[in-house]
Amino acid sequence: MSRIGKLPVVIPTGVEVTVKDGLVKVKGPKGELSQQVDPSIIVNVTDGHVTFAIDETSEVDVKQKQSFHGLYRALVHNMVEGVSKGYKKTLELVGVGYRVSNQGNIIEFALGYTHPIFLELPAEVKVETKSERNQNPLLMLESCDKQLLGLICAKIRSFRMPEPYKGKGILFQGEVIRRKSGKTAAAK
Repeated sequence: MSRIGKLPVVIPTGVEVTVKDGLVKVKGPKGELSQQVDPSIIVNVTDGHVTFAIDETSEVDVKQKQSFHGLYRALVHNMVEGVSKGYKKTLELVGVGYRVSNQGNIIEFALGYTHPIFLELPAEVKVETKSERNQNPLLMLESCDKQLLGLICAKIRSFRMPEPYKGKGILFQGEVIRRKSGKTAAAK
């Protein structure tokens, strides 16, 4: 059995969890999320806790059931935490001339290419940009959906991946890039 799957998910005040036909809906002050759960997992909502159990009668492989047990518990936990507290990610643009600005949910990047890059974000994600003199530009993203936020951060990082020689690129704030030394002169 999954150790993570055994743990109950505590429902904080102001959050409502409902289960109907294998669809778990979580509603809270920051938004509303839903997740379809495999029929081999039984979801119970009782007195402020969500518990997960494996349906022994289903014809899914035992290892697959155990994997689903931990997976769906983690997904529902992330949903409950997202609608109550929310998730935040801060990206830092390191490089000469790298800039970022936003107009509503459309972000414009200047990353050393011959053209600017525009990215339209879904309505669930809130964006804020900060550019100060002699500081790297910052891009703050906030959402109740952890999965969506991670996907968008990965997409933004793919525009300019951090490189190990000069340390330029789009990094998470506080991320440390292991630096490599450049070429050395050949010994004669």
